[in-house]
Amino acid sequence: MKGLFSSPSKPGTSAELLQIAVPLVISSGTLSLMQVLDRMFLFWYSTDAMAAALPSGLLHWTLMSIAIGTATYVNTFVAQYEGAGRPQRVAGALWQGIYFSIFAAAIVLCFLPCAEGIFRFVGHDEAVQQMECTYFRILCIGTAPFLLSATLSCFYSGRGKSMTIMWVNLGSTAVNAVLNYWFVFGGWGLPAMGIAGAGWATVLASALGVVAFVLLLVFSKESRPYQLLRNYKFDAELFTRLLRYGIPSGLHFFVDVACFSVFFLLIGKMGKEQLTATNLAFSINMVLFMPMLGFGTAVMTLVGKRIGEGRPETAIRTTWIAFGYTSIYMLIWAAALVLVPDWILEPYAKYSNVEDFSEIRPIVIVLLRFVAAYAFFDGMNIIFASAIRGAGDTRFCLLFTFFSSFLVMVVPTYISMRYFDAGLYLAWTWVMAYIIILSFGFLVRFLAGHWKSMSVIKEASPAEVSEPAAQWDVVEAEPGLLPNN
Repeated sequence: MKGLFSSPSKPGTSAELLQIAVPLVISSGTLSLMQVLDRMFLFWYSTDAMAAALPSGLLHWTLMSIAIGTATYVNTFVAQYEGAGRPQRVAGALWQGIYFSIFAAAIVLCFLPCAEGIFRFVGHDEAVQQMECTYFRILCIGTAPFLLSATLSCFYSGRGKSMTIMWVNLGSTAVNAVLNYWFVFGGWGLPAMGIAGAGWATVLASALGVVAFVLLLVFSKESRPYQLLRNYKFDAELFTRLLRYGIPSGLHFFVDVACFSVFFLLIGKMGKEQLTATNLAFSINMVLFMPMLGFGTAVMTLVGKRIGEGRPETAIRTTWIAFGYTSIYMLIWAAALVLVPDWILEPYAKYSNVEDFSEIRPIVIVLLRFVAAYAFFDGMNIIFASAIRGAGDTRFCLLFTFFSSFLVMVVPTYISMRYFDAGLYLAWTWVMAYIIILSFGFLVRFLAGHWKSMSVIKEASPAEVSEPAAQWDVVEAEPGLLPNN
């Protein structure tokens, strides 16, 4: 294992993919664990808190999704500039992402006064509404650290240096776990804060992650060749290009999150029992889904790097290798969800109210079978969507997701409930159909190959090409950092 991460691997191989993907899988897994701990502690605290957490959390993610999808697209700019050997543009792209994140966080704060009206309109139980408002407001306040942490991590993920992200996220998760338990249940001089405690624990952990990234960027030798502190200026042309490709990526993320937010709001109208069961099933879904986002980021990074190098055929090989790994992982989880669901539910059941849990357990077990049925296709969706986004094919991702989500999931769910009095399981059938159709759509687009001729970066300017070589003496021995001539 040490050899895998200690030296560069041959492009287009499993070793190269795993070198980047494994730390990102662990990192994504820690983020998933952070969310699961939130839900698990809240489930132990009260079922009302559990019922409130996911709708309010999803609403916040919906509002933030365009911003985070755009900010994290800095990863593709970093990867393509790194592949083209243009370090100063790597630094410039990172700074444009930082400026965008600060601006977007300020916009999200404008929704703080709207919380009560939004959740009153949704019509959930009054006790749940109050908790939803509290959790939503706290998460809105924490938008800046969420976005900045995601943006700063792109400097490492885009260059394939994913071990740094892993260690920062492991530290943030550890802090979150301790603060979450402490703030939710109280102790050591603090009263029990319930759902508010879960929100503040998440925000503080994210803020500490930002501090860790800033310290690394300022003081580590690794960042010196990029001259991050000298390339801080706002670059209107580069910022516009980030918006041109990043906003469709952000809108793609927004549509995906928004359609599930609408789905949860519709389920909430069925009753608290159905909403709680759906929340729990999706929380477990996050456990198997989130780590594969690490493979998706690795694929996006390597595709972007190969595009920058002018070697898209190598990216094809990498994408199929990643699909093989995610397929195995998803199928193993699918089998576990069907064969041993009670083992998976045990952490949630252990300290929860026995009567409350016994009411929703049969429903959750059925819902987990839906998750098992679409797990393989979810993996396909992640890999092939990430591959074409890594080249810059973000508009297709947006348009296809938009039409698929509303025509296959949201609208049929609404019609089924409104006019045919359909139950929870038919609603989940539409979710499964949506994910399957989405996965095949991205596969077909990948096979068509339009992405191979795309790029988000421009040719190097004469001034950039003639950059004095002495400026890069510190990295002469490191491949991929010297400017192309």
